[in-house]
Amino acid sequence: MIGRLNHVAIAVPDLEAAAEQYRSALGANVGEPQDEPDHGVTVIFIELPNTKIELLYPLGEDSPINGFLEKNPSGGIHHVCYEVEDILAARDHLKETGARVLGSGEPKIGAHGKPVLFLHPKDFNGCLVELEQV
Repeated sequence: MIGRLNHVAIAVPDLEAAAEQYRSALGANVGEPQDEPDHGVTVIFIELPNTKIELLYPLGEDSPINGFLEKNPSGGIHHVCYEVEDILAARDHLKETGARVLGSGEPKIGAHGKPVLFLHPKDFNGCLVELEQV
């Protein structure tokens, strides 16, 4: 059901410093910041030959990233994102297997302009999983 790894998301306490580190120390192709108000984050994508890194920074006081950074002040891996061909079929299958879909269970539009869902980390070995329809 899952396809390729779309990205690994890393929550960071300083978005510009993190972007510059990838740009200068690793020579990565670093995108521009983009605000995602529906998700409460500002993101920067780092393009790699085989996947992407998504730097996450809180957008506003109600951002879900604030709590993560309080527990992990230096930042850290926040989630992994896998591609699926049909997000509604994937959601329904996962629910049938007992996995919990976060939020209302209805997809939202993610940073790539495509439908996404998140799965409860307790159902996936402590890892928050994002599914993105491609």
